[in-house]
Amino acid sequence: MRTVGILIASDQGSKGLRIDASGVLIRQMVEEKGYQVVHEVMVSDDLPILRDAMLHMADTLKCHLILTTGGTGFSKRDNTPEATVQVIERPCPGIVEAMRWISFQKTPKAMLSRAAAGIRGDSIIVNLPGSPKAVRECLEVILEPLAHGIDILVGDANECASK
Repeated sequence: MRTVGILIASDQGSKGLRIDASGVLIRQMVEEKGYQVVHEVMVSDDLPILRDAMLHMADTLKCHLILTTGGTGFSKRDNTPEATVQVIERPCPGIVEAMRWISFQKTPKAMLSRAAAGIRGDSIIVNLPGSPKAVRECLEVILEPLAHGIDILVGDANECASK
């Protein structure tokens, strides 16, 4: 079973001042695809807290997939991509390119996303946008290919080419 950790980056949400909708949607969508959510946490946008949460999910909980939401914009408090880059061992730029491409079909503001994605150990970490609408659009595009990526990463599949 593929396991998922969900990390919600929100100063307001972590103080109880905003209701999270994106994390709820992520859980719903991944569970519909057969993933097991083993950890979900909402934290402030502080870079060390974000980094430590990702490290915990990857190194301790061994989540196959870590999905973050929020903190990928231009605000001075948006630190999710920086935390991700500090944690990953190998970048996966195609994932965020696909998300930006699909989002750009809806709005040119998609070019402002600073999302990152990459691999740490046997975990794939992906920064999703903060809005539920954008989360849905992105997950609809990346979840199926990510399942294959996880299978390759953990040794359950080894052939990408069709015969």
